[in-house]
Amino acid sequence: HYFRQPNLIRSQAIGGGSPDPLPRLLAQMLARAGAPATIERATSRPWASALFEGRRHAIGLRIAGPDRQERQTAFTTGLGDAEWALSGHFVADICVDEAGEDAEGLWLQLSALTIRDW
Repeated sequence: HYFRQPNLIRSQAIGGGSPDPLPRLLAQMLARAGAPATIERATSRPWASALFEGRRHAIGLRIAGPDRQERQTAFTTGLGDAEWALSGHFVADICVDEAGEDAEGLWLQLSALTIRDW
């Protein structure tokens, strides 16, 4: 399916819940990675502990272009300490699970945990 980025970024709450922060996180990841970069896949599922509720995200990011190696290094350096602007949520954990390179460029498999900010 093709979704226009503005529609994803303006993700709205469904029912009484809060909106999924994934679309805004993806837009900020693309900005951090620089162009050309694409999100190849992204999933989001509910997550909860005894004290918190949020969402667990799995993201496939591809970085292409002649400067891809430098951009990947810039993207991953300090990733865990990066500030993400997510209305009603914050990133509790984010990491690179796998990374590699193929004919289309560099790819990263990331996971993130966002927590609802009460």
